[in-house]
Amino acid sequence: MNPNTHDLLFIAEVSANHLGSLTRAKQIVLEAAKAGANAVKFQTYTAETMTLDIDSFKVADDHELWGGRRLYELYEQAHTPWEWHSELFELCRTLNVIPFSSPFDLTAVDFLESINAPMYKIASLETGDHRLIRAVAETGKPVIVSTGATELSEIEELVDVVEKTGNKNLTLLLCTSSYPSDPSDSHLSRIHTLKKNFNVKVGLSDHTLGIGVSIAAIAMGAMAIEKHFTLSRLDGGADAAFSMEPDEFSQLVIEGRSAYKSIGDPEWKMQDSEKESRRLRRSLYIVRDVDAGEKVSEENVRSIRPNGGEAPKHLPNILNKTFNRPLLKGSPLKLEYLD
Repeated sequence: MNPNTHDLLFIAEVSANHLGSLTRAKQIVLEAAKAGANAVKFQTYTAETMTLDIDSFKVADDHELWGGRRLYELYEQAHTPWEWHSELFELCRTLNVIPFSSPFDLTAVDFLESINAPMYKIASLETGDHRLIRAVAETGKPVIVSTGATELSEIEELVDVVEKTGNKNLTLLLCTSSYPSDPSDSHLSRIHTLKKNFNVKVGLSDHTLGIGVSIAAIAMGAMAIEKHFTLSRLDGGADAAFSMEPDEFSQLVIEGRSAYKSIGDPEWKMQDSEKESRRLRRSLYIVRDVDAGEKVSEENVRSIRPNGGEAPKHLPNILNKTFNRPLLKGSPLKLEYLD
């Protein structure tokens, strides 16, 4: 599959849902492909490349999922071992699914280049790291950037960084960086803000539960939808609470494609599929035999189905006019039949 495709991109984010098992990671890839994902995303970091092993570096105590956890410990548990990447990427390719990843430092970019990553993702919390963004953009490959917890001025800066490398394939993902996030925090109208301000492809990194927000985003022009993916939320893990299960992701793909198809053309015109309905619209018919010289009345002319006669709107204006010929019951009424 070509990562430059103009089709909808449904991205299954593995993140920490492998739970430290390569076998499970492979199963996630298989189930994601079966559910209709056309891209699977990993994360490329180690605890050492993310933070320092210091007790005071931790998540706030009141965080819904990771409250009080030390950052080093969290990343050590959640990271995807680099030695797995090549095998997982190859599995994706055999399934005609795009494999890619979020690098979190320059060594990760070099590593991903060594295994021919076809595109890159910049995570929301890395949008201020211009050196990382520049390195990714300079590969010349498609770049996707999540915009959670990022000011509009910072998005302007990162877009400028990408553009100055000559890379023309940038997608910005609207994102609410909370886990799980509430639909009321999604503000999907900002999809139009991103399109208008930056003239790039836009998508959604969706941390809400369910598919409603993603479907709405597609209807508003999102071309990429990213959802965390797990085999079962009951299996637990750092991301389980806001991850989709296979049957849910499958429903997202089905309904998402339907939503995309439904956007259509803003020009108003009759659809070919509506021709039979149009033929069955009401029109004016003779409902009992009439003679020449007889006057039009509500007893001999009515608005009924199907189409064929004059539009019903003419009835008030022709009452008491005179028929200029005899007509049989069931004849469509034409204005030329009246004097």
